[in-house]
This record gives sequence, C-alpha cells and structure tokens, in this order.
Amino acid sequence: MPPGGLPFLRGTEDAQEAELIQALLRKDRKATEEFISRYGDAVYGYLSRRLFPHTDVVEDCFQQVFLDAWESLPAYRAESGLKPWLLGIARHKVQDHYRAKLRFAQWDDRGPIAAEGEALETWVDRKEMHSKVWKILESLPETYRILLIWRYWEEKSAEEMAGQTGKTLKAVERGLARARDQFRRRWQNEVDNG
Repeated sequence: MPPGGLPFLRGTEDAQEAELIQALLRKDRKATEEFISRYGDAVYGYLSRRLFPHTDVVEDCFQQVFLDAWESLPAYRAESGLKPWLLGIARHKVQDHYRAKLRFAQWDDRGPIAAEGEALETWVDRKEMHSKVWKILESLPETYRILLIWRYWEEKSAEEMAGQTGKTLKAVERGLARARDQFRRRWQNEVDNG
C-alpha cells in the first residue's frame, strides 16, 4: 500500500506526488501553494496556447482548472499522474470556452460557399510557419478564428461543433468554409507580399 495507506493511490509511483495529494486532501495551505507552483506553469502554458490571444480568458480558465481540481481531488484515481489529469481538466475548460463563444456567435450562413481545395493542414507546415499562422488567425474575425482553432487545433468535427453549440451542421460547415476561405486569402496575401 502507498504512503499513508490510501487505496486509490496504489498506482502512483511518485511518492512526493502521493504525499502532496494527501496534504491537499487535508487542506494543507503549503500543499496548495506547492500544487500550484508545481503544475501551474504547465496548465497556464497549455491554456495560453489554446486560447491565444485572450489573456483575460486564460486567467479565468486557469483559476477554474484548479478550483475544479480541488473539488474533484477526493475522486482522483492517480491513473496517469496529476499533470495529465490537470491538463485534461484544462482541455475541457478550453472546449467549454469555444462552445460558449460559438453558441452565441452570429455569422451569415446563406449564399455561396468557396470551393473546397486542399485541407487547411496542407497549407501549413506547423513547425516552420507557426508564427505566420497565428498572425493570420489574429487578423480574422473572432468567430472565424474560433471555428478554425476548434476544428483544426482541438480536432473537433463539424458535427461535434454543431452539437455542442446548438448551431445546425450546415451553419457550422458554411462558417468553416468561410473561415477557411478568409484564412487562405490572407495566407496568399502574405505569400504574395512576403
């Protein structure tokens, strides 16, 4: 049995992590500080990358991740360690943010749709073009930026996006088509003027 005899910590290999969990369950203030100190940078970095450029949203989500973690800690099963568990909570907070934004977003879903060409992933070599991609995404209207990030970075299908936002599948598909078209035009403009 692991230190402290808590049966749900059997799979935990890191004794320090097990001790931290036990201290958190006892509501030890120093343990709370260590918890945030040890995992805060990873959670904040993840949220910053996923929610860029909305730093105000990052702060709110960061706080919510740790609040949810503290509330859920008694049910924690130590299957993969605290860091992956916290990043899973962070991933859900990011998805909640996108879902809420798209649920209330307004975009024109009538009229012609730009012809589908290559998939967005083929336009971008992520390792070499990362900063250019973000520059272009920042220049897009927020709804289009969110649609593209949610679809391609968070790998949500149009069906999932529609189901989670209350929009029709056609509306999401048309919004994505327009967002891809805007992205391609701005990308081509960067290439032409580059």
